[in-house]
Amino acid sequence: MPNIEYGDYVKFSFFKARPSWRLLEPSRKSQLREEFSATIQEAGDDAGSPISSFSAVGTRADVDLLLFQSAPSVEAFHATAAAINRTEAAAHFDQPHSYLSLRRKTRYRHGGGNPEVERKDKRYFIVYPMTKTRPWYALSMEERQGMMNDHFRVGHGYPGVTINTTYSFGIDDPEFVVAFETDDPSDFVSLVMDLREVPGAQFTDSETPIFTTIRMPLSEALQAIG
Repeated sequence: MPNIEYGDYVKFSFFKARPSWRLLEPSRKSQLREEFSATIQEAGDDAGSPISSFSAVGTRADVDLLLFQSAPSVEAFHATAAAINRTEAAAHFDQPHSYLSLRRKTRYRHGGGNPEVERKDKRYFIVYPMTKTRPWYALSMEERQGMMNDHFRVGHGYPGVTINTTYSFGIDDPEFVVAFETDDPSDFVSLVMDLREVPGAQFTDSETPIFTTIRMPLSEALQAIG
C-alpha cells in the first residue's frame, strides 16, 4: 500500500425547509432554532471541530442551509446526523443533498494539495461534486501532470480564491467534492471560465450541482429561512 498522507473526513450536509416550517408561530420557530443551534454546537464540541454554517437563501432554490463538518472518523457525522434527527426541528427540514469525502495529499506535483482543510473564513463558500471521465485515468501520469500544471497555473492567477479538494472515490457518488472560498464571486466566475480553456477540461465528466453559499453564524442562517 502506498504511503499516502491523509487528513480528516469531511461532510457537506444541505438542508431545505419544508412548507410546514413557515406555518409555525414565530415563538415556536424561535424555540426550534435555539434547539437546533444548541445541538449543532454540541455536536461540533463532541467531535473536537466546530461545524461551519452557510446560507443558500437567495443563491440556490433547492437548499437553504449548508453545514460543513470535518472529523477524523465518519462516526462523528453519524453522531451529528443522529442528534439532528432527534430535534423537533428535524420534522420541518429535508436533506436534498449530502456529500462525504476525505482530505489527502494530491498525487500531482506543485498542486498545493494539503491533507488539512484550509479555513480562510472568506465570505462565499462554493461547493460542487466532480467526476472525471474514464479516459482521464487511461492517460499516463506524465500526461496528467502536464494538464494539471495548466490547471495550477490558471489557479495561481487568482490568489483571492482558495481551493479545498476532497476525495470521495468509493465512499460517495462523485470522485471529488471541491470547495472554493472567496470574498468576490466574480473572481470565481473568471477562474472557472479560464479553466474551461485548459486541455484537461475535456476530461471532466460532471461538476454539478453547484452550490454558492454565504458564510454566517447558524442563528443568522436559520433566521434567513423565515
